[in-house]
Amino acid sequence: MDVPVWFAFAWCAAAQAASGVTDKEIRLGMVNALSGPASGLGTALKDGAQALFDRVNAEGGVNGRKITLVSVDDGYEPAKTVAATKQLLDSGDVLALVGYVGTPTSTAVLPLVDKTGIPYLFPFTGAEFLRDPVNKWVFTLRASYFDETEALVEHFTRKMKLSKIAIFIQDDAFGEAGKAGVTRALAKRALKVTQEARYTRNTVEVDAGIAQLVRAAPEVVIFVGTYKPLAAAVRKAKAAGLHATFATVSFIGTSEFIQEAGADSDGVYISQVVPAPDDMSVPLVKQFNQDLKSGNHGYTALEGYADAAVLVAALRKTGAGLSGDSLVHTLDGLTADLGGFRVSFSPNNHQGSDRVFLTEIAGGKAIAVH
Repeated sequence: MDVPVWFAFAWCAAAQAASGVTDKEIRLGMVNALSGPASGLGTALKDGAQALFDRVNAEGGVNGRKITLVSVDDGYEPAKTVAATKQLLDSGDVLALVGYVGTPTSTAVLPLVDKTGIPYLFPFTGAEFLRDPVNKWVFTLRASYFDETEALVEHFTRKMKLSKIAIFIQDDAFGEAGKAGVTRALAKRALKVTQEARYTRNTVEVDAGIAQLVRAAPEVVIFVGTYKPLAAAVRKAKAAGLHATFATVSFIGTSEFIQEAGADSDGVYISQVVPAPDDMSVPLVKQFNQDLKSGNHGYTALEGYADAAVLVAALRKTGAGLSGDSLVHTLDGLTADLGGFRVSFSPNNHQGSDRVFLTEIAGGKAIAVH
């Protein structure tokens, strides 16, 4: 099929304008939850990334270019994610998309990424569809939900000798991603999910799910969702007499959950994908705490900081001839030690790390579980 000359010209002009790179600036787009029940996640991720970019800019930038982060709120609603991303892409003024929050939002925006060929870097989700099959434009830093749920199930079944494991999941793509991980980990041990309960995204309507769990009387409940509904679920479970251990994956936002749940957070297990943000023996963590002047110094902010550190390493290695294609080419072979936290990418593996750190909340703090 012949392409009209005017269309080809418009497309080439748009592609050139979409670089987001000038002699003095690199512009990056970030669309995530800065309002609503998941706002703590988007805010912390942004704060962590901005802290790293601020230091790099103060030191002269990357190859003489300062980094500008263009941030837009989507309220953790996929339709808003798509609309905001379209605006960024139509502006033709961002090199890459970085630090998006969530599985349903990533699911919604991925067709735009594929269509426009813009790098989609380090989304805050462990969903498998962003990892397998490998997508040229998509790179993830964190361990997958398969990695996290495997670590949780291994701990409960082997070390604690528990086998009645239920799931309480957000009723969307995120919940399904977590469910797939738990189901997979249990199947490896010839076990099945004891009970499945669900709740609606961006609500704290957990009563019906808790009632289902009470009837099933599981030993463990693995929750897949955000921090406000988990806090509500833990409180209501205790009030209903459900004596089960609650656990969840890192997406929860550890410090945000502890703040929301208070004393009810104690005893909840959380799988983490970055080192403890107060472990000053890790150089990355020490630098993070020095650079982040205000805001929440928790796991989510540290992950945003690590995301930015990897991106800066890739930008520096790419050099002056910077474009979306050249950045992707660099990432395809990038290995970087961020200071006690090593990441590595290849053409066959766009997930930088598979490390999982188990923690249990005690006294309002996340304590390492060995």
